[in-house]
Amino acid sequence: MTRFIAAVQRANNDERGHVEVGVPALVAGIAAIVLAIGAAADSDVVTIISGVVLGVALLGASIARHRQIDYDVWKRLDKLEK
Repeated sequence: MTRFIAAVQRANNDERGHVEVGVPALVAGIAAIVLAIGAAADSDVVTIISGVVLGVALLGASIARHRQIDYDVWKRLDKLEK
């Protein structure tokens, strides 16, 4: 179990990928596809729900990117200035 925790910590601290940023963008992409299908099928409920999910996912992607990437850059710049 400790090997698993160590692997997760290494993956979390690794700078090669930003999965936290990718998940909301993936949800937004799926919601956009469902929105198009709902609009083409003239289904009001599906269109409204997928539109709301798309908006929330885009907002979440923006916030996640800001928190995950930009804060780390600012922390590094602060360390360099000190």
